[in-house]
Amino acid sequence: MTRSIFITGTDTDAGKTFVAAALLKRAYALGLTTAGYKPVAAGCDTTAEGLRNSDALVLQSESHPSLSYLEVNPIAFEAPIAPHIAAALEGRSISLAEISQGYQHLYTQHPDFLVVEGAGGWRLPLGDQRFMSDFVIQHKIPVLLVVGLKLGCLNHAILTREAVLKDGLEVVGWIGNHIDPDMLYGQENIASLRDMFPEPCLGIIPHLKGHQDASDFLADADAYLTT
Repeated sequence: MTRSIFITGTDTDAGKTFVAAALLKRAYALGLTTAGYKPVAAGCDTTAEGLRNSDALVLQSESHPSLSYLEVNPIAFEAPIAPHIAAALEGRSISLAEISQGYQHLYTQHPDFLVVEGAGGWRLPLGDQRFMSDFVIQHKIPVLLVVGLKLGCLNHAILTREAVLKDGLEVVGWIGNHIDPDMLYGQENIASLRDMFPEPCLGIIPHLKGHQDASDFLADADAYLTT
């Protein structure tokens, strides 16, 4: 049976792709088949094959069996701006039906672990008073919160968790990602999150450069992945 999870972050650049790739890699190492899905991506390069987003390419590389790029990222925009603004500039609209179609296509392939990565934060606008969270609510996908560890992260984490719960969804856990190497009292902030959130911490990732492998820092996620 496929286990799916939606990864949201406390903000843009909280480390969603970094965490998604690490979870997919760890799941595959545990013997699970994996699929990564980034339904909407803004900030893409123009290639001979079409628009390509670096985050989506990372998820594609960690999907086993392999997936085509369009299966991983069906909706892409060149401009690195809010997707609904990019869509308006191109005279396009973002279709919730297309997002759902892509998700259902991957789900029916029955991977053991299907990771859906959002864009921006929980309430990402898609235009016409629609949000990425509407898709997650529709499919009742459990949510994993990536907390970008920096000044202000406690407020962002608390508000994001509250919004997910008020939308009637399960928060399966959270992962802390040190995006600010100079954050003061980082351990105290992590301790505060542990105290305030009843959901488990599935890992704390130190500040890593580039695309260093973070999967070894997510050992606490193994129980979730294998039960």
